Amino acid sequence: MDIIKFDVADHIALVTLNNAPVNALNRAMRARLIEIFDEISENPDIRVAVLTGAGKTFCAGADLRDRPDPSKLGVFHAHNRITRETGNSVRECAKPVIAAINGPALGAGLGLMAASDIFFASENAVVGMPEINVGLAGGAAMLRTIFGRSLMRRMMYTGYRVPAAELYRRGIIEACTTQEELVPTAMALAAEIAGKSPLGITYAKQSCEMVDLMPQRDGYRFEQNFTYALSRTEDAKEARTAFLEKRKPVFKGR
Repeated sequence: MDIIKFDVADHIALVTLNNAPVNALNRAMRARLIEIFDEISENPDIRVAVLTGAGKTFCAGADLRDRPDPSKLGVFHAHNRITRETGNSVRECAKPVIAAINGPALGAGLGLMAASDIFFASENAVVGMPEINVGLAGGAAMLRTIFGRSLMRRMMYTGYRVPAAELYRRGIIEACTTQEELVPTAMALAAEIAGKSPLGITYAKQSCEMVDLMPQRDGYRFEQNFTYALSRTEDAKEARTAFLEKRKPVFKGR
């Protein structure tokens, strides 16, 4: 059985966490997830990815049975390193990643969601950072990217689990769907993104990642460099020609 299912069709990668019963992350899953998202970054046939979970849980967090032994020197640092890189492989993926949260996304599971670009969730989904309840700490660096100050602190201090309906009310997720509609909804948006210029999407993702780190003036100047580079590509010429000819563009990624 594949602990993570990896399917590619029509330029879309569907990545499904598949470690029953609750898709808890162990070392094998982390290593495979990093491998998959590194492949997505480099595979020219993939233009966008959808990340979801099998069953009724997206990811219940780290597998507590697979914790490092703190009495062994160096083991905890090695564990923490691969933990960081698991989320980084999603965040740094060269292609957009859509998270389809099909159930509870807790701890490291919420970290995977936060590392993605766009969020959808089913009605039965909840998200939380329960570390305070299991003798652990961490997660604020991820929560602050998608939650406001007060809610982030409530989650960190109490382990509060935010229901999908509240996430939608707060404008954190794009839609709150039924369980059955979740992946089709995410795949429909993935298909729309896959139909855009691959180079344009790559630059757009880099822009979105970098401008968060820059003052507005510098960020816009940074993006203008991308606009100039894109304007000289075959895809840009095809986009302009197709617009004038009132037809769908055929992009080649160059």
